[in-house]
Amino acid sequence: MKVLAILYNGFKAAQQEPRLLGTVENKLGLDKWLASRGHELVVSSSKDGPDSDFQKHITDAEVLITTPFHPGYLTRDIMDKAKNLKICITAGVGSDHVDLNAAVEHKIQVLEVSGSNVTSVAEHVVMSILNLVRNFVPAHEMIERGDWQVSDIARNAFDLEGKVVGTIGAGRIGYRVLQRLAPFDCKELLYYDYAPLPANAVSNLKVRRVEDLDQFVSECDVVTVNCPLHEGTRGLVNEELLSKFKPGAWLVNTARGAICDAEAVKKALESGQLSGYAGDVWNVQPAPKSHPWRTMKNPLGGGNGMTPHYSGTTLDAQARYASGTKSILENYLDGKPQEPQNVIVGMGKYETKAYGQR
Repeated sequence: MKVLAILYNGFKAAQQEPRLLGTVENKLGLDKWLASRGHELVVSSSKDGPDSDFQKHITDAEVLITTPFHPGYLTRDIMDKAKNLKICITAGVGSDHVDLNAAVEHKIQVLEVSGSNVTSVAEHVVMSILNLVRNFVPAHEMIERGDWQVSDIARNAFDLEGKVVGTIGAGRIGYRVLQRLAPFDCKELLYYDYAPLPANAVSNLKVRRVEDLDQFVSECDVVTVNCPLHEGTRGLVNEELLSKFKPGAWLVNTARGAICDAEAVKKALESGQLSGYAGDVWNVQPAPKSHPWRTMKNPLGGGNGMTPHYSGTTLDAQARYASGTKSILENYLDGKPQEPQNVIVGMGKYETKAYGQR
């Protein structure tokens, strides 16, 4: 059978560092193993447009592997052409690049390596919060320029201690963010989620659930987005919701770019309604050079903590999601049941509520 993998180019870095498994060059470590079993592996970064390798090879591929970091967008139209496609595997966490409703109808299974990069992303969230609150990026840029004016930085630098921090989404990543924030002695830790946390988790972390989203954001000094992208969360953080934020709040989004309205975020940052916005997710990826999040600033010339999408693809995470991808493939080839937590779409039906209550 043909296995098609859409990955990102590592170029010289991938040649120098073989642990960059999620690259075209290192092929998730699957090439020799699949060849030994008699299967064809096609790996490419070419994913956009009708002449891409993605659309060329998807027509007769049985397995598609792609990543959230360089996603091959599997739309309904492409599924219609993919007559042999049986299973789509996300090497990582987050399968919104697949039209999940169409996958249900086409009886294409969708799986991801659940939990493979949740620690990596949670750490990135905490780093991003501290970068914004402490006004780190403008301070570093000042040093690079050869300048030294402490007051220009300190006028917008704060402690995290004593602040109210809340997460939109308290699943595997959101909960780990709350865990990692507990030692900072925040004034309060809040969460907004359709599902309440278990009583022991609430007690251990002393967190409080706020069931109304407008009320939730109005109480937070820092809001972090840690929920999947689906019909119910696309554009969730829009101009109207941003107007309910505390003036000067900070916003971090490592979930999916499309959860936040790009122009609304830019407007809120430039007006000072937001003091800062940080994250590593964009809509679409790679982000065009003209994307407003690349260069937007607050009125004091800071507040931008954006990076390329790498929070969940540390070398440690790559080892986990490469291993998990192989395990999913092995189960598929050998006709063994998959780990339930990895299954997003089974045979013609959703197997999870992570992408909205169905």
